[in-house]
Amino acid sequence: MTEPDFLHTTRTAYDSMAALYAELFADDLADFPLDRAMLGAFADFVRAEGGGPVADLGCGPGHVTALLHSLGLDAFGVDLSAEMIAIARTARPDLRFEVGSMTAPDIEDGTLGGVLARYSIIHTPPERLPQVCAEFHRVLAPGGHLLISFQAHEDPSRPVESFDHKVTLAHRWSPDRVADLLTGAGLTEKARLLRAPTESERPFPHAHLLFAKSR
Repeated sequence: MTEPDFLHTTRTAYDSMAALYAELFADDLADFPLDRAMLGAFADFVRAEGGGPVADLGCGPGHVTALLHSLGLDAFGVDLSAEMIAIARTARPDLRFEVGSMTAPDIEDGTLGGVLARYSIIHTPPERLPQVCAEFHRVLAPGGHLLISFQAHEDPSRPVESFDHKVTLAHRWSPDRVADLLTGAGLTEKARLLRAPTESERPFPHAHLLFAKSR
């Protein structure tokens, strides 16, 4: 099967700057207490449902995968970039990291207690996002949880718009539109957070949506 162009472009871009990216974002959660709070809540919900494996889809160099592990989750990372995965494996040899795509993750149906997609949908073409949402639903076990984060905008007349990301072309979404797609995929919203950008993140707000798969 021929790989979609956007996957090749995204992989190549992140492979080329994997080492720099890992260095720049090694401690990127230190200044974001609200982001850490959402990750903590996500971990609490997953544990309350009995745990189960948690996939960090688009894990990059694996620092957030390691955080999930420290919160008591059986977390593993998946990323499109082989260079990112190599860095993650070297830095955290006790954890599992795999090369793969969230458009078709090599994960059995209904096996995960949780899915984290932290800023990893932003390079997905808008017409492909429903497919990704369907994959989130497919891999989650009943009662499983999804936490998805992305750069956002608040104009309901424009569900998505492109922006010049530092690595490669990216898209920022209306939180309502992403919520609608996840609901359409069969997931149920539990919470959302829309926070203002920091000085280094300006001008875009950031959205964090917590969803669950019904039992």
